[in-house]
Amino acid sequence: MKDELHSDAVFLFPATPLDAIDARVAERLLSVALASGGEHADLYFEYRSSSDFAFEEGRVRTVGRAIVLGLGVRVVRGVASGYAYTEELSESRMMDAARTAGQIASHGGSPAPVALAKKVLPSFYPVHEISLSRSGEEKVALLRRVDAAARAYDSRIVRVEAGFAEGWSDVLVVSSDGTMARDRQPMVRLGVSAMAEEKGKRQSGRSGTAKRRGLDLFAEPGSTPEDHGREAARLAVAMLHAQEAPAGPMEVVLAAGESGILLHEAVGHGLEADFNRKKTSNYSGQMGKQVASSLCTVVDDATIAGARGSINVDDEGTSGGRNTLIEKGILVGYMQDRISARHFGTKPTGNGRRESFRQPPMPRMTNTLLLAGNDDPQDIIGSVARGVYAKRFSGGQVNISNGDFVFSLTESYLIEDGKLTAPLRGVNLIGNGPEVLRNVTMVGHDFLLSDGTWTCGKDGQSVPVGIGTPTVKIAQITVGGTKAA
Repeated sequence: MKDELHSDAVFLFPATPLDAIDARVAERLLSVALASGGEHADLYFEYRSSSDFAFEEGRVRTVGRAIVLGLGVRVVRGVASGYAYTEELSESRMMDAARTAGQIASHGGSPAPVALAKKVLPSFYPVHEISLSRSGEEKVALLRRVDAAARAYDSRIVRVEAGFAEGWSDVLVVSSDGTMARDRQPMVRLGVSAMAEEKGKRQSGRSGTAKRRGLDLFAEPGSTPEDHGREAARLAVAMLHAQEAPAGPMEVVLAAGESGILLHEAVGHGLEADFNRKKTSNYSGQMGKQVASSLCTVVDDATIAGARGSINVDDEGTSGGRNTLIEKGILVGYMQDRISARHFGTKPTGNGRRESFRQPPMPRMTNTLLLAGNDDPQDIIGSVARGVYAKRFSGGQVNISNGDFVFSLTESYLIEDGKLTAPLRGVNLIGNGPEVLRNVTMVGHDFLLSDGTWTCGKDGQSVPVGIGTPTVKIAQITVGGTKAA
């Protein structure tokens, strides 16, 4: 365990305006925020520095740089909250924001003084050098390597686009419960899209990674620019000869890793506590009941080293943790923020997250995972007479209230007599999240955390998340294709 301010011997982060915010300033702001009778108040200070590079057809197309600075103040009374923010950290503007947020309450009174103590945080992303400290030429060189590897893979690659984004956030969360937690959160992201053409037919493929790491990530096997360039090209070329997808109810095998997006969207959102507090989730009132196959254990884990969704502390000041949501098919927990935890009579789980200081926190996922089982992945595929192997997903739509979903696949294969055969195009998976979990009949021992560039949207806010799953067999999902199964 390290202090949240982190030793300079390990973390090389530059000074920011947040260095000037001490306990005395924060205590005054909290007193003003609570002066009208609020029950709880928190302050969210944020400094974020980022840059991005876009590389297209062998040259740099755009370069961007941004700095974000501000304070968000929330005051809570019951389940209602007042929120205000300022982009200027002068004392007068911060006090104005505190008074405005406090107007949610109108009972007045003199709040008890808040005594703040620095919170000791875990360290799930110990970056030794942030990427922003390195030259732009180094990032462009990474993109040139991506481009060269994709083009060298096959002569049918006719177009390559690549992008690199980087940033780090300095956040200070102060709460009227006495918490004062400061965290520095790095992120790098590399992505590539390749297009293949043959006889007038075109197909594209993508690859990429995003983690709370430095540039050293791109020297590791499997994460190099060449790895991602070749993977995008491989997929584009493979899809040139894809056949039309079958349609109808079929057995489906979800590949390890990226298939976790189906779990995230079709199941994960329904386990966020605010939807259950408002009784708009399919899982409302289901605590302690069987909601999935006994083969399924689902966790939300913010503690995975360097993962895109990991957090040392959430945006309400609660330390990031590992929370079991479904255990052997039984619903055992929701992802809680402070407001919902109070409603359910439990503790916050470290899932109160927000996009920036401009928005209030709400229950959000971090890294949402289906844990490994005992089956051999080859045995899972071998058990299917005819079905679909789903490897890569592009996105989908989900109805939180009932779990109904539609997902599109970017890479999938026909399974015939226990073997992967033809690549497929135009595949959609149509079903219901809770029903899919109940129809799980085999779970592989090959759990894989996707290293994709996943971002989750909810109520207009986006946050980085991670997903992961082993190979999983579903007894039946409706496959939306163009010909009968």
